[in-house]
Amino acid sequence: MTESLPGGGAAAQIDQWVAAAKAKAERYQAMQAATSQVSVSESSPDGMISVTVDSAGNVTDLRITDGVRESTGAKVAAAVLSTLRRAQARLPERLGEVMAETIGDDQPTMDTIVGRYRAKFPEPEPEQPPEPPQHVRDIGGIADTPPQAPPPPPPRPPRPRPDEDDDEDGGFDGGSIMIRT
Repeated sequence: MTESLPGGGAAAQIDQWVAAAKAKAERYQAMQAATSQVSVSESSPDGMISVTVDSAGNVTDLRITDGVRESTGAKVAAAVLSTLRRAQARLPERLGEVMAETIGDDQPTMDTIVGRYRAKFPEPEPEQPPEPPQHVRDIGGIADTPPQAPPPPPPRPPRPRPDEDDDEDGGFDGGSIMIRT
């Protein structure tokens, strides 16, 4: 036996649940549309590299200024990767902001999604400052000096001339017949 609420309360309650579910679905669709439009840009400290990533962390724009011509390929590559990682690491924060605007009352869902992004795109390790160049103390102060090459071998003593040798073979000692002059 079912009891009915006065004034059709059960039907009204079901209608409220259906309306709430539709509203929630619309908010989640709005959240999905808004988060898919998220992008984050980051620049290198020297401003030579700029990277933009989409909501999935994919590179959508990469700009490199002509200033990199004075750098090595390895340094440029490291700067691009470092800038990319910093941009990706900002995604969870930006997505959290967008989600708060659309589904702000569903904290568990926000925490789950933002947590997954933080796991996928963690904060990059702090950049290590470049090692200072090695200096060699010189009498006049500190001077940059490249490593010294080993000294050349000492010159060989001159070979005696055939006319200076009293040997019966004419001074030929079995060595080279070429004589340095």
